[in-house]
Amino acid sequence: MDYSQMAPADVRALIRKGEITGPTTGMCSGYAQGNLVVLPRALAWDFLLFCQRNPKACPLLEVADAGERTFAAFGRGSDIATDIPRYRVYEHGKLTGEYTDVTKFFEQRGDLVSFLIGCSFSFESGLLEAGVPVRQIEEGVNVPMYNTSIACTPAGVFSGNMVVSMRPIPHALVPMAVAITAGMPRVHGMPVQIGAPEAIGIQDLAHPDYGDPVTIRPGEVPVFWPCGVTPQAVVMHSKPEFCITHAPGHMFLTDVKNVQLKY
Repeated sequence: MDYSQMAPADVRALIRKGEITGPTTGMCSGYAQGNLVVLPRALAWDFLLFCQRNPKACPLLEVADAGERTFAAFGRGSDIATDIPRYRVYEHGKLTGEYTDVTKFFEQRGDLVSFLIGCSFSFESGLLEAGVPVRQIEEGVNVPMYNTSIACTPAGVFSGNMVVSMRPIPHALVPMAVAITAGMPRVHGMPVQIGAPEAIGIQDLAHPDYGDPVTIRPGEVPVFWPCGVTPQAVVMHSKPEFCITHAPGHMFLTDVKNVQLKY
């Protein structure tokens, strides 16, 4: 089935039914996608500060009230606990499980605060429209993501390094890719590194820390953008007592058009 032309609410309904369980790259063309972080209310202020201090890696789109399970502005009628294909649960920095439904955690604790963070999947339609290839969509895999040596600015209990996503871009099209993404800071904006992965601590492009490897063809340059998986790396480093996130590449599909997130 071609999910690229479906409405986000319809795709979320299929996710809720368990009919979609894989990565959401390429789905609901033209609509923004978002990363999820869910924390106890006692940690929410620190994480809000962390997002404000690290807007490239964690561009904040919406914050739900404690216990609330809907992103009212970006997904009216959505259910945060069921409308993402795959979730991760961390306890004291350790990954303790992956789930397709995290309702029980919201029911067990009434204090969970959900954060929606911009995702680089949102600028991919702009790249495609301009003739810039997006390799993971071509190959039907998840985007490759890498831990880096780029330190985030700490806030409260949260600290750690940035995670980046990588897309191979033909050399002649790199300026266009930079210009397109620079105009969308609410979904990570322009790249943080072009062509020299070792400069940001990445040693092996063939073995990403998250997602899948993709083909880099002759004449192409690896281009690295800030990634919304950064909070997961920060959670593993900072070890908060409890946290729910999306699984890398398995995003929240919003009702907001990408063009609404441009400058």
